[in-house]
Amino acid sequence: MRAWDKLHTYSGSGSFIGWLLKVAYTTFLQSKRKSKRYAEILEQVGHVSEVESRTHALQADEVTDLDRFLAVLSEEERAIMVMSYACGLSHREISDATSMPVGSVKSVIFRGKEKIRTSFDIKDHQHG
Repeated sequence: MRAWDKLHTYSGSGSFIGWLLKVAYTTFLQSKRKSKRYAEILEQVGHVSEVESRTHALQADEVTDLDRFLAVLSEEERAIMVMSYACGLSHREISDATSMPVGSVKSVIFRGKEKIRTSFDIKDHQHG
């Protein structure tokens, strides 16, 4: 829905997928900021419902290796790694989506992989 509302901002220059990902990335960042503020407010008033407590307990049991790997990354690193590896986007497409220079995207991916390798003591990494 957000992309539909923002469709008038697509100028036609660049790829449509790059523009679409930029809208999605911006929406994701705004959502994360809002949810953090909401959680802080709930914490300040001491409100955590029983349902939320059970949900968090269930989620903790369902953590996969991928979740553990991604957990050591910052939100920005995680988003860029997912765009690269899960979505198969090129560095240029990620650059367009995040408004970061291509070199910065490459650096974030490299540092993210190194952070995962270091955190989990992964030594053999022939395939990236």
